[in-house]
Amino acid sequence: MKNLPILLLLCVAACSAYPLDRSARDEDSNMDLLQDYLEKYYDLGKEMRQYVRRKDSGPIVKKIQEMQKFLGLKVTGKLDSDTVEVMHKSRCGVPDVGHFTTFPGMPKWSKTHLTYRIVNYTEDLPRDAVDSDVEKALKIWEEVTPLTFSRIYEGEADIMITFAVREHGDFFPFDGPGKVLAHAYPPGPGVNGDAHFDDDEHWTKDASGINFLLVAAHELGHSLGLYHSTNTEALMYPLYNTLKGPARVRLSQDDVTGIQSLYGPPPASPDSPVEPREPEPPAPGTLAMCDPALSFDAISTLRGEILFFKDRHFWRKTFRTLVPEFHPISSFWPSLPSGIDAAYEVTSRDSVFIFKGNKFWAIRGNEEQAGYPRGIHTLGFPPTVRKIDAAIFDKEKQKTYFFVEDKYWRFDEKRQSMEPGYPKQIAEDFPGIDSKLDAAFESFGFFYFFSGSSQFEFDPNAKKVTHVLKSNSWFNC
Repeated sequence: MKNLPILLLLCVAACSAYPLDRSARDEDSNMDLLQDYLEKYYDLGKEMRQYVRRKDSGPIVKKIQEMQKFLGLKVTGKLDSDTVEVMHKSRCGVPDVGHFTTFPGMPKWSKTHLTYRIVNYTEDLPRDAVDSDVEKALKIWEEVTPLTFSRIYEGEADIMITFAVREHGDFFPFDGPGKVLAHAYPPGPGVNGDAHFDDDEHWTKDASGINFLLVAAHELGHSLGLYHSTNTEALMYPLYNTLKGPARVRLSQDDVTGIQSLYGPPPASPDSPVEPREPEPPAPGTLAMCDPALSFDAISTLRGEILFFKDRHFWRKTFRTLVPEFHPISSFWPSLPSGIDAAYEVTSRDSVFIFKGNKFWAIRGNEEQAGYPRGIHTLGFPPTVRKIDAAIFDKEKQKTYFFVEDKYWRFDEKRQSMEPGYPKQIAEDFPGIDSKLDAAFESFGFFYFFSGSSQFEFDPNAKKVTHVLKSNSWFNC
């Protein structure tokens, strides 16, 4: 038994070595991952490999900081747990650069009509589902540019769409399930413009696997000339953001600004929302559109445009012009009052509803609709409600939200009736929106709430504020 203490000590030493060995292996694995990630996505030269395992190496610390800043992480310059977690996430295989950046040299298509061809299919989805999602993904970009697309079934298209696994002939092999989901090439001849999808992924139409529509819309952004964005809400952000619903596949303003920097805005529609008129200069004493203190009375979309109402005037913002037009309200709709309280568009009815006090009007383009104004209580509001502060129409749900003081009501546009169970507290269902609202509208699937000179971008699926901006940020100030 004299040997027992020695045996016990040996056991303790041997057993305690296992966690140390595992920790060392984990650290080695993380350093290998870091090296691979920085080389693939942050232009780390092969000559820098020798410095990767030196934690205090200046160039490596700078590269880690660059990565952390780009991906929206806390910038520590250290390989912390949050950074390791992000490096393990699924993503696009195209390298990262800053802001809504285009490829070096800003390559773009020299024509506005492009062809695409779906070369082969995944077994994960029906063929018609892939066809439909590709068409939808291209439509997302088509709506904000002069670009149009048509499909061909044989020969060489501008954009060739392929499913492949591992090595597939372009010297950028896929890596199996997870990590790199797809990659695409900038505009140009040959392989340029093409989009490749890793068929080792589980492609789906929902969030149960990798949503094909979401990834296709991102990759086709590369095919049109966009690089990656640092904006975590942008479609061109490099990491795969799990879908919270079909409405999640949409462009942010950052994406729109990026693609329009290459191709410009879409052409004017023959069905113009309102007749064009000579813009009026701001009246003396009126706040300039870039004044940081500017606030709005009401905001509404109108057939793809955005109308910002203030006193007797409104700014007319389109994606075809950088500078908004400025007009008197009466020059388009003589019967509408000034200083309106709220406005919203019901796209399915091609109508905009304007509220002031206890009355509301309806307009369609330049025309004021007969039978108005009507009393707001005909919509189902109780007598205690005397005015509306703001309103938003949710196109996906076909519901309108009315905001009054610290409460809100919801109106079913299909049934033309106020829903039971309301009012509810704004702060409970719209976390982060705790100020009295001046105006609101919906764009790209986000709700935009305005209070004084501040604007809150709200994601209705995630139920959180994603950005706080100046109210006049839409004016490119």
